Amino acid sequence: MEKNENFFLKKKILIYGLGKTGVETFNFLKKKADVYVFDDAIIKTKNLFLKQKILNLKKLLRIKFDRIIISPGININKCKLSSVLKTNFLNVYSDLDIFYCFFKNKTFVITGTNGKSTTSKILHEVLLDQKYDSRLVGNIGNPILSEKKITNKTVFVIEASSYQLDYSKIFKTKCAIILNISPDHLERHKTLNNYIDAKFKLIKSQLADSIAFVKKNDQHIIKKIKNNTFKSKIVRVDTSNVFKILKKIKNKYFLSSGNQENLSFVLKISKFLKLNKKKLYKTLNKFRGLSYRQETIFKSKKLIIINDSKSTSFASSANLLKTLNNVYWMVGGIPKKGDKFPLFKKDCKDIKVYIFGKYFKIFNKKFQNKLIIKNHKDLKASLKNIFFDIKKEKNNFIKTIFFSPAGASFDSFKNFEERGLYFNQLVKKMINENK
Repeated sequence: MEKNENFFLKKKILIYGLGKTGVETFNFLKKKADVYVFDDAIIKTKNLFLKQKILNLKKLLRIKFDRIIISPGININKCKLSSVLKTNFLNVYSDLDIFYCFFKNKTFVITGTNGKSTTSKILHEVLLDQKYDSRLVGNIGNPILSEKKITNKTVFVIEASSYQLDYSKIFKTKCAIILNISPDHLERHKTLNNYIDAKFKLIKSQLADSIAFVKKNDQHIIKKIKNNTFKSKIVRVDTSNVFKILKKIKNKYFLSSGNQENLSFVLKISKFLKLNKKKLYKTLNKFRGLSYRQETIFKSKKLIIINDSKSTSFASSANLLKTLNNVYWMVGGIPKKGDKFPLFKKDCKDIKVYIFGKYFKIFNKKFQNKLIIKNHKDLKASLKNIFFDIKKEKNNFIKTIFFSPAGASFDSFKNFEERGLYFNQLVKKMINENK
């Protein structure tokens, strides 16, 4: 299909899911098309026009829609409109598709299993400091259709999840970035191949004048590229080759291997864009990271506490875990299907793991006797026990409490942000109690 706004203009459209993405999609289309909305939950809104457009299931089933825009968080196999979506799957689109049809702006689309948000944020700040009108959107929390005052010079840094890419049918980018791939979201994608295919839709849809940056030594990526012919230029990024550059960057944030990988991509893209190096290094040296992503929230002569609530897999936790000493690692939440703990027993001598929540048996099994393990009912009990154990320790080495759950937050929290905030509150209270 050619890029054409008429694909959505004046069409009868159903927006399924009224989270942030759904609301902004409605606001964008409400004067351009005949738009209706539906959500599995009861919708409460003070917006009278939106209220008039809410359908119940009975009314919805009587209407034939030209397009269905689905929020990425909705699982097509486990929702109220499952049969409707499957029957009309060729007419299911995403907000990225709408954006692509209405705008001609340059986009940098970043996906991968780990590091998407951080890499997107770094690249966005780099572009801003180089005087680009950059917008940071997508899975990082800012719906792309919420952006205002867009000019021809506006560029978009888009964090794209496998869910968004899976539902998109039209969207294309001239600059695609796949950071890495490890098993994730298999409870929804069913197989690793399906998950990889969703990520690679980003490159598969590119045209000949496009470019894709991919991790050079990622086995899943290597295999996919080897077995397929893509139209775009593929640039392999060596993520183990940043040590020379690190001499010019004094930012401790880039000491972990995970953040060095993120940095490798930003440096490669910056070279491609011919950005000013002096300004680039200045931006990288002042970068402070994102909340709840390997964030140091407390530091004293004896104790460091890191909040990495964003971690929902072992791979994301292991990147930093490998660089730490005297670690009290807090793990819990909903384990990812097919996820495996990647470290060997010899790598775990300095690590004690404290498992919180009801999935402790699964986590216990995954660690396979590599670690000293303690199980706890909840996060609060786990943290309390760590403070107690630290007090008992007779050595004077610096201790690190590493809150990196390696599991999804939905067993007890709305999202990883709520989990991260709760952990910060617990830490503040326990620090005061242990003064």
